[in-house]
Amino acid sequence: MPHTLASLVNHTALKLTVLAGEGHLDVPVRWAHASELIDPVPYMEGGELLLITALKLDAEDAEATRSYVRRIAEAGVVGLGFAVGVNYEGVPAALVEAAREQGLPLLGVPRRTPFIAISKAVSAAVAADQYRAVTAGFEAQRELTRAALGAEGPAELLARLAAHLDGWAALYDASGAVVAAAPDWAARRAARLAEDVGRLRERPAPASSVVSDTEGDDRVELQSLGTGRRARGVLAVGTAAPLGTAERYAVHSAVALLTLTTERSRALQDAEARLGAAVLKMLLAGEPDHARAVAGRLYGGLLDAPFRVVVAEPVPAEEQSPGAAEGAVSPGGLDGLADAMDSAAARTGEALLAVPDGGRLIVLVTDGGAAADACAAYAAEAEARVGAQPRPRGRAGRGESGRGETVAVGLSAPTGPMAAANAYRQAEQALSVARRRGRALVEHEDVAAGSVLPLLADDAVRAFADGLLRALREHDATGRGDLVASLRAWLARHGQWDAAAADLGVHRHTLRYRMRRVEEILGRSLDDADVRMELWLALKATSTSEGNEGGAGSSPSL
Repeated sequence: MPHTLASLVNHTALKLTVLAGEGHLDVPVRWAHASELIDPVPYMEGGELLLITALKLDAEDAEATRSYVRRIAEAGVVGLGFAVGVNYEGVPAALVEAAREQGLPLLGVPRRTPFIAISKAVSAAVAADQYRAVTAGFEAQRELTRAALGAEGPAELLARLAAHLDGWAALYDASGAVVAAAPDWAARRAARLAEDVGRLRERPAPASSVVSDTEGDDRVELQSLGTGRRARGVLAVGTAAPLGTAERYAVHSAVALLTLTTERSRALQDAEARLGAAVLKMLLAGEPDHARAVAGRLYGGLLDAPFRVVVAEPVPAEEQSPGAAEGAVSPGGLDGLADAMDSAAARTGEALLAVPDGGRLIVLVTDGGAAADACAAYAAEAEARVGAQPRPRGRAGRGESGRGETVAVGLSAPTGPMAAANAYRQAEQALSVARRRGRALVEHEDVAAGSVLPLLADDAVRAFADGLLRALREHDATGRGDLVASLRAWLARHGQWDAAAADLGVHRHTLRYRMRRVEEILGRSLDDADVRMELWLALKATSTSEGNEGGAGSSPSL
């Protein structure tokens, strides 16, 4: 319990008397300080008991005394101790009246009680309070450590912490999801802080912040967990008042213990990353037996069930949808996607193989598992925030470049170790389509079920088509015939002369003449099926208005 004016008054050795402010004696006293300055305010911090003999103050001057008392009360002085029988035989009535007006406790100090005795009493009480706080903090640390080592782990730790704080506590994982809360009702309270937690996670650990909620009347403090560039989790504690010394010790202990449980050793992380890269490299090289042998218990379960290959890469701000307003919250890029899948897999206990590959991320996820669902949910959130339509090149203004990057994801069909290389190609193809269409995620099944025509919108395909048809268009520009339209009609009718001529409104002999001219100009025979296919696709590529850039490499560098 903090030392108060009441405890000083009840101190039998000091023999203090209460002259004014009887209703405010329960105020904590941070220190006792003697000063005879007419204006001691610049030297006050608040919470002090000010001790005076009125050596320089005319305590019988009502106006001067009223001004003096008002200034020290406004500065946060919690009480005024007046030495009786030093400069004044009694306590001046003007001083008593001024203290009553301000509601400031006025204590009479008898001549035989030196000011230093009061200072020592306050100092001893403050030291005792600090010792109790430290002792309580250490006891909380031992209790929290036992809870962290128990079977329930973080859940029991949060329950003990909430009890010590007389409040609530919640734990968020690396993706910002609430994984545990105490008491149970705190989970709903913690969920409302998702945006505040997201902002804290973007700051290097360790970091903290104090937030408020219009729907709650508690004070909430957020503490990031981890020692690296990105937080591995966040601890939230809610209390009715600011944390005291003992409570602060308990929170710091909880942060340290939770960091130990959420932050694996860097050496172990590096070893797992190298193992995962080796397993993936063997799978893509067509060596599933070797991959199984290397995977062991860590990734073996993933290879025993159908899995999918995820290939993801960042999309710069200038390629994002124009619907994404400047300053919109970034979905988090590849790091955010990796955190979401990793957290989902950890909650369900399923294996996850994630390998950074240059600027990309390649992941093997269990088909229909929590990590695959998290990937789809993350992509859906990205499209909701950033917009699903592609952003035309050159549309990014100077002020829009700060929106950050989102991701494009390609997802293969379900597969097994024997067909992992083919699944990787499927994921790359789906990624290319996702980039071209401005989508956050495209599954290979969607590509296979769609039309090939949208794929012709690539700039390289258009350039090829323009080059192939250029000579025919130049011929038509002279007004000597309509070879391009005739070729399109003839190919559309599968080489049926009468039907194609009817579509054009010309005689079939005229159409035959035009097709011979097409062959002469191009130097290629229309009897060749490959030539007919290339010409038809070229006509389609130059007539479609759909398209945007995309891209995917042919193989991972690993």
